[in-house]
Amino acid sequence: MFRDADNRHGGALSRRAVIAQMADATATLDSCSYTEATGRELFSAIADLGSVAGWMTFDAGMHKSAQKLFITALHAASEGGDKAVGAHILQCMARQMSHLAHYEDALDLVALAQYGGHRQISPATKSMLAALEARFHAILGHLDDSERAAGQAEELFTLINPDDEPPHMTFFDAAELSATIGIAHQIAARKSPEPHRNRRADKSLNLLGHALSLRPEHRVRSKAFDHLGLARTHLAVGEISGAHQETQMALTLFGTISSKRVADRLTELHDEAAEFSKVSEAADLRNQIAEAVARSAGY
Repeated sequence: MFRDADNRHGGALSRRAVIAQMADATATLDSCSYTEATGRELFSAIADLGSVAGWMTFDAGMHKSAQKLFITALHAASEGGDKAVGAHILQCMARQMSHLAHYEDALDLVALAQYGGHRQISPATKSMLAALEARFHAILGHLDDSERAAGQAEELFTLINPDDEPPHMTFFDAAELSATIGIAHQIAARKSPEPHRNRRADKSLNLLGHALSLRPEHRVRSKAFDHLGLARTHLAVGEISGAHQETQMALTLFGTISSKRVADRLTELHDEAAEFSKVSEAADLRNQIAEAVARSAGY
């Protein structure tokens, strides 16, 4: 329920309810007697709730609070012996570190999740971690490593049996795989000389377009990210009209959710478009982003 609300509306609107439920579960754990097996299940449930609470808090832009929630959740996962949920929490933390431009830390957290839980994590988790590895390698300029990890993510994805996947991994579907690898190719395109830039940009556009075509209607925030990814890829190769069109789509969706993460990505696009600001469509793109982000912040 809480994950669905987060996907539909963003984290800011539901985080307090999740944190309250997490506190209630922790109080139950402290006040009741239980068997060792039941205790492990309770700790795992608290860890899972903590991962959702941390993610929503991260999406709301409350980074210190999110980090505290993630660490609390990670301790609960350890107490419950649940390495699968532990790996999931680590990937959430890695995404936050990347968002805050701590890219080496993000890559280290992915490696920790891969190493620490490799015997217990599912094929979907392994595929997702490899896809994130591809993205973070691209950011750091390790383009060959990025290509290798992307290929590994695609191979691992073929091993997934949805019936065997844990509930916290239901978000990682073909759309999410395509989007994550598409962003990796977009970042690599920006760091590549010609003709590799256009080749990687084409891959990015194809993958992000495929992701968008597969998204369920309720994944509004994900669709906004997909349109933003397409806009930034178009911009990376100087296709201003394409960037402008995709930005319009992203802004329309942004107006229906509450997500500081999307606002931050819009701001990055605004800054990237500065070099094209003499082009009317780029100037309009920047103005519309500035107005939308200001509205979302209550200015």
